[in-house]
Amino acid sequence: MTVRSLQLMAGSPAGGAETFYITLGTALKAAGEDVHFGMRPHPHREAQLHDVGADPHLFSFGRFDLATRWGLKRLVQDLQPDIVMTWMNRAAALCPDGDFIRVARLGGFYKMKHYRKHDHMIGNVPGIVTYLKECGWSDNQVHYVPNFCTVNDSAAMPRANFDTPEDAPLLLAMGRLHPAKGLDVLINAMPNVPKAHLWIAGEGPLRKELTTLSHSLGLQDRVKFIGWQTDRTALLKAADVCVFPSRYEPLGNVMLEAWAHGVPLVAAASNGPSELMHDQKDGLLVPINDADAIAKAINKVLQNPDLAQELVTNGSKRHRTEFNEAIITQRYHTLYEEIVRTR
Repeated sequence: MTVRSLQLMAGSPAGGAETFYITLGTALKAAGEDVHFGMRPHPHREAQLHDVGADPHLFSFGRFDLATRWGLKRLVQDLQPDIVMTWMNRAAALCPDGDFIRVARLGGFYKMKHYRKHDHMIGNVPGIVTYLKECGWSDNQVHYVPNFCTVNDSAAMPRANFDTPEDAPLLLAMGRLHPAKGLDVLINAMPNVPKAHLWIAGEGPLRKELTTLSHSLGLQDRVKFIGWQTDRTALLKAADVCVFPSRYEPLGNVMLEAWAHGVPLVAAASNGPSELMHDQKDGLLVPINDADAIAKAINKVLQNPDLAQELVTNGSKRHRTEFNEAIITQRYHTLYEEIVRTR
């Protein structure tokens, strides 16, 4: 059975959901799926889709945007998709009516007001699946399909790019510079990890505040704000430890990326890591908002090569057996066929 899907996302200039929209979309296209894309203009994402032979349809997705509403209505009339899958609230709210199955892919505990017309809901962690059922969706309408990430053939990012000594332990944190990401906690931990350097890859509203904090602690030579980076493989290949200090994180692609790239992981016990990580086996879990605990866990990994290797081995196995591209792409293929067949 061939299932035609249209993937709709408004999205921000950068973010985890936006990254996975492209990761999944390009994987589905490369696997031969009949998949189409409606999204905001974004040159890098457009180029990634063009690389696999996809031609995305571009809309502004404004809140009161009649042109986008009209354009999406015309698009579904022309494409006649079997499934329209919406990503996050804006796409869900602007999804037109039509003779197709409306599916929402959720990576957070969103309010349900934009999803009342949806036929099926996908949660990327078990906690979201439970939440959706508590909101009134039936068992046969709610599905668990996790994320995955890919590893490319990039070389490690040269440390000289960010004035980092070759022999220094290198920590990597990736994400928006936002209170939810807990990067202030990680910076406050750095005085207790005295030889390590930290790359923070991301942008956001706390850039100035976090920079001021690092300078106030005398860390300006060891904490580098390197902006949003598109080649995450190059970053992870350069790192000795990946640190994920989020206060709030329904899943957290960073966790999956660390496992996929063979980098030891230290994470705060927010929703996603608490659900998916096996503490002391595939990563070290620490309490949220605890700089001392983060420092202690980082030092434990840096000072114990056998532990670091065990975390890498077990994390790599999780990636191979649960969160790799072939497995998750096939799950979407099977799910799409099932919901079309049983419509």
